[in-house]
Amino acid sequence: MKLYTRTGDDGSSGLFGGDRVSKSHLRLVAYGTLDELNSILGLLRLHATPACANEETLQRVQQDLFVLGAILATPASRQDLLGARMSRTTWSLAEMEADIDRLSALAPPMTAFVLPGGTAAAAHAHLARTVCRRAEREVVSLTHEEPMNPAVLTYLNRLSDWLFALARAENATAGVADVQWGAKE
Repeated sequence: MKLYTRTGDDGSSGLFGGDRVSKSHLRLVAYGTLDELNSILGLLRLHATPACANEETLQRVQQDLFVLGAILATPASRQDLLGARMSRTTWSLAEMEADIDRLSALAPPMTAFVLPGGTAAAAHAHLARTVCRRAEREVVSLTHEEPMNPAVLTYLNRLSDWLFALARAENATAGVADVQWGAKE
């Protein structure tokens, strides 16, 4: 199979199920941002410490983002094409929330707004968090145009919280203070 198809040379892209839409369609914008987030998580995997986010957890999130992208790439009328493997994430909200609590316990209580920075792992987690929030906003925009599985939004909202908790935990376990907004140098 060749990597190039030439079918997108006209500025369109195929959705799962065969429909074609503009590459600027909100659906493509949203799952394109999930692809960007997934790439940033690949970078985060190079820097994250096992005490905060092990390889298995990060890969699990990457797999889940692929599932969310598949859901977004499939019109509501064609969701039956996805099958069980591609229609739900593997990391439950309860598990994610439990890990947010675990990560939060590794860092000191927040007393100010936190600026992105600190260790390389924390900086990458903050970058992933901001891209996750953008993806969430894009999915919200898409829901104004057509029906969407609400689980996509819920997962992204919780994931951004997890990424924030991860960034703070990475700094704390490395002995690096969070960069606080308004702090004088």
